[in-house]
Amino acid sequence: MIEILKAILFGIVEGITEWLPISSTGHMILLNEFVTLDVSEEFWEMFLVVIQLGAILAVVLLFWNQIFPFGVKRHNFKRRVCIKKDIFVLWFKVLVACVPAAVIGLAFDDVFDALFYNPWCVAVALIVFGVAFILIEDRNKKMQPHITSLEQITYRTALLIGFFQLIAAIFPGTSRSGATIVGALLIGVSRTVAAEFTFVLAIPVMLGASLLKVVKFGFSFTGMELTILFVGMIVAFLVSVFVIRFLMSYIKKHDFKVFGWYRIILGIMVLAYFIF
Repeated sequence: MIEILKAILFGIVEGITEWLPISSTGHMILLNEFVTLDVSEEFWEMFLVVIQLGAILAVVLLFWNQIFPFGVKRHNFKRRVCIKKDIFVLWFKVLVACVPAAVIGLAFDDVFDALFYNPWCVAVALIVFGVAFILIEDRNKKMQPHITSLEQITYRTALLIGFFQLIAAIFPGTSRSGATIVGALLIGVSRTVAAEFTFVLAIPVMLGASLLKVVKFGFSFTGMELTILFVGMIVAFLVSVFVIRFLMSYIKKHDFKVFGWYRIILGIMVLAYFIF
């Protein structure tokens, strides 16, 4: 029962931090310093990634009409399946944005894990990208974004955002959503579109990362391991639905600076904790 309660706590943290640009992986690593699941190291490494599938399902639910490329049209009292070309084009752009992380991230996944998955790197990444959010938002005050819809994102823009996503694949604590949003804001994408593209981009990225971790772990789960994994995913899904709706409403009237300050304060607290 205690392990299930821990899984619920991890699911809550995942659901909140996956979409707010404050680093879900970083928070999960830090939470594990204080609330440790009684599982093997191999399962923990897999759990850290696969729990994100629950959060991804929330995106699929909320953005279904914007991401599903097939529809139904009525013609002469008959229904016919139609293809939404604009959504297909969006998915091609998303795939282009996935290329940097897919090529470099997959090739050096174990190296990055060994070098950077520790509280020190998490703290530094939290602070650095927190400062980046504040500086970019200050710069953008006097500028109007020139990309204000998903349709205006070009393949070049998608690739540039993909390189920012690669930073998150290398350094935990950066935040995948944080890195892609920072990159998007930097090249003139509006806050709302930056968030929407980040959400859609998360679907293939997290599916691929989860599949890789499950294959690496193997399929020999114990009953308790399966329970912990599914409880964490379900809680992450439920929490993510509320958090995504909150964020999309929040950024229509506010900027991302509050998340930048949060990252800086948390990063300093983490450094202080491990130093003293």
